[in-house]
Amino acid sequence: MKIEESSIVETNDYRIIIYPASRPFSTKEAKTITEKLFDFLATWAAHGKPLSSSFKIEKNQFIVICVDEEKELASGCSIDALGKLMREIDGEYQLGLFDRMKASYVENGEVKTLKLQDFKSKIRSGEISRNIEVFDFSKNTYLEFLSNFLLPFDKSWAASIQ
Repeated sequence: MKIEESSIVETNDYRIIIYPASRPFSTKEAKTITEKLFDFLATWAAHGKPLSSSFKIEKNQFIVICVDEEKELASGCSIDALGKLMREIDGEYQLGLFDRMKASYVENGEVKTLKLQDFKSKIRSGEISRNIEVFDFSKNTYLEFLSNFLLPFDKSWAASIQ
């Protein structure tokens, strides 16, 4: 299963974990991150059993890890191993992958990321139009990701900002 290259319609609802960076990756960073993830996922296992997994770098800023838990469940130890790798990547490039207090959105075709409080303040003041699309990093399955990762402001979590 390689979600970047698959042209078939997926019927399984794979588990996903999204690591949102605070900024786009440079070409060199994306290449190195891709290599590290390929190497890690090739040997990723839960209790000695290989995990059927893949990844995608979405919008050159968000790392999406995908695992088919119908074949083998990702265990706490395997998730911890992934977290360790992601913390190493985050530390090396200062990407803010574990900072959940941020908002990412598309405005005029460009992905932008702000601290959550700044995003809310700029929405309230009208500095950022409500005519934007907002990313939702809380998606846990591949089907949710496909249909609801990027939503118009009014249909997103951000619509509740007063």
